[in-house]
Amino acid sequence: MDSALSDPHNGSAEAGGPTNSTTRPPSTPEGIALAYGSLLLMALLPIFFGALRSVRCARGKNASDMPETITSRDAARFPIIASCTLLGLYLFFKIFSQEYINLLLSMYFFVLGILALSHTISPFMNKFFPASFPNRQYQLLFTQGSGENKEEIINYEFDTKDLVCLGLSSIVGVWYLLRKHWIANNLFGLAFSLNGVELLHLNNVSTGCILLGGLFIYDVFWVFGTNVMVTVAKSFEAPIKWIFIALLLRFDISLKKNTHTYFYTSFAAYIFGLGLTIFIMHIFKHAQPALLYLVPACIGFPVLVALAKGEVTEMFSYESSAEILPHTPRLTHFPTVSGSPASLADSMQQKLAGPRRRRPQNPSAIYEESNPKDPVAVTESKEGTEASASKGLEKKEK
Repeated sequence: MDSALSDPHNGSAEAGGPTNSTTRPPSTPEGIALAYGSLLLMALLPIFFGALRSVRCARGKNASDMPETITSRDAARFPIIASCTLLGLYLFFKIFSQEYINLLLSMYFFVLGILALSHTISPFMNKFFPASFPNRQYQLLFTQGSGENKEEIINYEFDTKDLVCLGLSSIVGVWYLLRKHWIANNLFGLAFSLNGVELLHLNNVSTGCILLGGLFIYDVFWVFGTNVMVTVAKSFEAPIKWIFIALLLRFDISLKKNTHTYFYTSFAAYIFGLGLTIFIMHIFKHAQPALLYLVPACIGFPVLVALAKGEVTEMFSYESSAEILPHTPRLTHFPTVSGSPASLADSMQQKLAGPRRRRPQNPSAIYEESNPKDPVAVTESKEGTEASASKGLEKKEK
């Protein structure tokens, strides 16, 4: 997620720059330009390439390996969970020694970073392996119980190429663990971001607006209302990044117009919002909540484009899960039924099942349905039907 950006003038940690806790020399114009450029580059790269990989991930995987989808309920809960996590980290840093907490977190991100970086570079590394490379398949399987009660806990399949990528990522991991170098830190940050964009999907634009709106309030409150965010950002030595734009790329593709208008618009909006954050931070020499500028830009620009093109309805009715699993049946229109829940369920089943054959009705029943308020006509119709039936019986007896 995007947290507070810290001014490089005061020597505090910032995304895309060094995160060592040692004393830094005074900042120079060249150093500030490098820090800001690194910040922009590290923020934009995972958005662009992660969005492209999310489309390939959605198309290439089967239903059992689908990415996790963030629903509206998840989006509403996320700012609350993030606030509790942030406050918990703040209390930990206040109560316990910062050195031991960062050691624990470093080991945690060391393991996760190696796995994330290995998964990120694996598609690129496969192009460099020769055809004669001895690639063997492996499977890591952990089960619990025996016989019919056996359950799989871990079932991970990999090959020799994956082991090579894991070895290369481990070198970066050891570098990060020992030196806390900003390049190793940013490599892990890129890997986390790419995997997050690729494997976590928003189901629709409304959910994205709920999520970004909640994070907007979360970021502004914890930066301007308290010193919690700035304290954790200065003490927390781990790479974190969050983005929103991949959904609009999938929406562009769903329009089937061979254009990526909304993706490029939101990407440009992100650049504008981040640039505005850096500019205001540089002018006022104070940490800024990045989402204060990013959320209005990333939501407002695409909505304005949709208004201009007359596609607002299509944007907010788009379901990403329908694109990922096009053959999954979904009930998109709910029938209006008054009565008990059982009658509602029956009506739904009839709607999904389609038209059925109706039993032929006798003339009296049809007449009763068309004239329910005419008891005399109904009676005459019944008497005529009974008379014709009795005449038929008499003929058969003769």
